[in-house]
Amino acid sequence: MERGLLADRARSALTAAIVAAGLGLAAVMLLPALVGFERYVITGSSMTGTYDRGSVLYAKAVPVADLEVGDVITYEPPPGSGPDGLVTHRIVSIRNDPREGRVFRTKGDANASRDPWKFTLDGPTQARAEFAVPYVGYAISALAIREVRMAVIGLPALLIAFALLRRMWREAGEEARRRHGLAAGGES
Repeated sequence: MERGLLADRARSALTAAIVAAGLGLAAVMLLPALVGFERYVITGSSMTGTYDRGSVLYAKAVPVADLEVGDVITYEPPPGSGPDGLVTHRIVSIRNDPREGRVFRTKGDANASRDPWKFTLDGPTQARAEFAVPYVGYAISALAIREVRMAVIGLPALLIAFALLRRMWREAGEEARRRHGLAAGGES
């Protein structure tokens, strides 16, 4: 009996840990979004030391006119500049050009030199980094993989189904024993 109790406690602890991890991940992703933060997963190493790979970066949209040298922004580099997708780098210079407006240069904190491109920001606002949560981005990135999502959803569903079937089997056995006991008691 003690072995069964120990197994039940281990299952309960594992279930609680899985639920807590899921709720924590949901809180890290959803709560900041509710108060206006944009979320980005850091996938490269150019900002190592400030925002390490696997971190989730939270940024607030601010007016482009409010950006200053030293701010970290997440933006799309100009077409043909090399990187595909978004880049999170620190602004190292802002120059006012009479034709183009504010022209920005950026650099990754871990990079030896500035980014080779210059760019302007066309929108009225820009995502500026506020804070980051390390390592959570690995879980978010893993959830982008179909097989991982299926396992994360499917495994708990299978465990729940197994537990329900086990309980139904046990209750059916108890009912059969009870009926058998009543039938045996009625024949005497």
